[in-house]
Amino acid sequence: MSYDPLNVFARILRHELPCERIYEDEHTLAFMDLMPQSDGHALVISREAAETLLELSADGAAACIRATQRVAAAVQSAFAVPGILIVQANGAAAGQTVPHVHFHVIPRRAGEQLRPHAAVKADPAQLRANAQRIRHCLADSAGAAR
Repeated sequence: MSYDPLNVFARILRHELPCERIYEDEHTLAFMDLMPQSDGHALVISREAAETLLELSADGAAACIRATQRVAAAVQSAFAVPGILIVQANGAAAGQTVPHVHFHVIPRRAGEQLRPHAAVKADPAQLRANAQRIRHCLADSAGAAR
């Protein structure tokens, strides 16, 4: 496959498009999904130019898993949910809609229906509020780790 440097996530990484950032390190960026399937739905992307997990370096994959685990814990705490769905699709046939490796972190409650994937944009004020809740939990966990 040939990586498209004009995909939306590559443009977010270059600060050409805005996003509601919640976490970043030298290898990854996490931000709110603009079209969340549930409140608190976040995305974790690699800073490495790779379309799928299969094209990502082993170090890049490990960094994504570490960041996904950290963000998932904060999302679970911020939204007081009993479950977190982690989704990582590879290729359009698998449901990947942005050709840049990414992990969905989706808060889940038993019996709660998810909104359709990539269907309805969320209210920007609600995304900011949700991001603040997650950032607060990330800050609390960073302080507890010291």
